[in-house]
Amino acid sequence: MLQKFSFLKQAPLAVKINYGIATGLGSGLSPKAPGTVGSFCALLPIWGAIQFGSIGILVLTFFFFITGWYATHVVLSTQLNKDPGYVVIDEFAGQAITFLFVASYVLPWYYYLLGFGLFRFFDIIKIGFVSYFDKKVQNAFGVMTDDIFAGLYAGIILYGIHYFL
Repeated sequence: MLQKFSFLKQAPLAVKINYGIATGLGSGLSPKAPGTVGSFCALLPIWGAIQFGSIGILVLTFFFFITGWYATHVVLSTQLNKDPGYVVIDEFAGQAITFLFVASYVLPWYYYLLGFGLFRFFDIIKIGFVSYFDKKVQNAFGVMTDDIFAGLYAGIILYGIHYFL
């Protein structure tokens, strides 16, 4: 897989940095299930942000979304594939927003795994707005936004589970 990135040796530093961001600091280069690996790797900065409550999650999500949108735009401008599997910064943003509604609570470790599983479920089955942005908006904004909606769906379910348990 790394052979397809050999052109980066000659690329400007800005392009290299954007590829690093888009691949979730390399987590998207996993040969198996890069989206799942990227989503799992996102849990560490999410855990850090959640220490600051909902504002921490909002700031982290905004940071992932804005930097990811631009980095994904740069990556997509260098190739034909409009949603390559190795671009996982969208998973970072979607996984982060999953925890928005429960960020003000002290969460046991298994909530992180539950949020991870719920996000992956909605990201894979692609219902509603997730499907719309995945299929109809074929650019960096669409790549990022379908995962935001998957994260919102997962977050609503995660909050419901927390509320009723």
